[in-house]
Amino acid sequence: MSERVVLAYSGGLDTSVAIPYLAEQTGAEVIAVAVDVGQGGEDLGAIRQRALDCGAVEAEVVDARDEFAAEYCLPAIRANALYMDRYPLVSALSRPLIVKHLVAAARAHGGTIVSHGCTGKGNDQVRFEVGLNALAPDLKIIAPARDFAWSRDKAIAFAEERGLPIDVSARSPYSIDQNLWGRAVETGFLEDIWNAPVEGLYSYTADPAQERDADEVVITFDAGVPVAIDGETVTPYQAILELNRRAGDHGVGRLDMVEDRLVGIKSREVYEAPGAIALITAHQELEAVTVERDLARFKKSVDQRWGELVYDGLWFSPLKESLDAFIDDAQRHVSGEVRMTLHGGRATVTGRRSEASLYDFGMATYDTGDTFDQSLAKGFVQLWGLPSRMAAARDARLGGGAQ
Repeated sequence: MSERVVLAYSGGLDTSVAIPYLAEQTGAEVIAVAVDVGQGGEDLGAIRQRALDCGAVEAEVVDARDEFAAEYCLPAIRANALYMDRYPLVSALSRPLIVKHLVAAARAHGGTIVSHGCTGKGNDQVRFEVGLNALAPDLKIIAPARDFAWSRDKAIAFAEERGLPIDVSARSPYSIDQNLWGRAVETGFLEDIWNAPVEGLYSYTADPAQERDADEVVITFDAGVPVAIDGETVTPYQAILELNRRAGDHGVGRLDMVEDRLVGIKSREVYEAPGAIALITAHQELEAVTVERDLARFKKSVDQRWGELVYDGLWFSPLKESLDAFIDDAQRHVSGEVRMTLHGGRATVTGRRSEASLYDFGMATYDTGDTFDQSLAKGFVQLWGLPSRMAAARDARLGGGAQ
């Protein structure tokens, strides 16, 4: 029996051409696996049939939208995951889920090789291959675009020569990756970082400058999990879908940034992530109300490291697993409601309430009813500043003074 290659299949030109190309290069049978993570577009049945028409011996389509929301996007909300304090890990979150299903398909179909369509310049090659090595180190990996110097021009010529059922006439000027969590756009005229994005490249968000009435939304969390919107119970998938629509209608979640890729280069990316930005903003605000100060300060460093690990393709790493345990424990009291106004490209928090709140009105107020004993403050300030005062006195005594 010949070897079998399990291919991460999108239905587009590059991965469709990869089916006969891999068969010719390796002599192996090709199993195509398409994973629906909420990217929209073509019907999965049509994608499956195209894979078969291009020469795949088997083709699987996996509806992983709920799984993606609950097991990948939800942890990102609880970790307030924003790479470089801005990017909500749109593409990075989907890769470990796709890897998981590629491995499952390899086991089910007797695959010995896994293939993906990533180039050698991006982050995704790392995310796919590090994940595969963690879950199935016995599987070999082939990346045609990287390993065989496969260009788009070559792919088009190959498709035309073999009469593959692919429309290559309409080419987008951009490279686009999208899923439930957001949309990433790069290349084309965006590679000149002085060029401003044009309205036509956006799809998930409306122009925030357009006149429209503001939208007020109340998000309910239970232990860091969004469980209701405006009082209506939702799953994580439904919460993201609804806020993609409502926040997107107001242009929330547009990002234009130059980011540091794992491979060492800087790249210009334009993102749309309305639901992600709205949910993370609400979650951060509820944490401010319910999480004790030192725990909150430490969690910020954990959140940053969590985001870096996921961006760098280390979803299955021991450190990521341990940080997950910390974050899970830190979410015990992150329950309550956050009210937000969606308008003009912003998701603005206007109210918050929680049974687990650490905000004490009596302690905080400056009006009648103040329960804070201000007589204790003088001694506290003196003791708090004692180390600095002693250091200053030492410097004066030694004649060095402050540097």
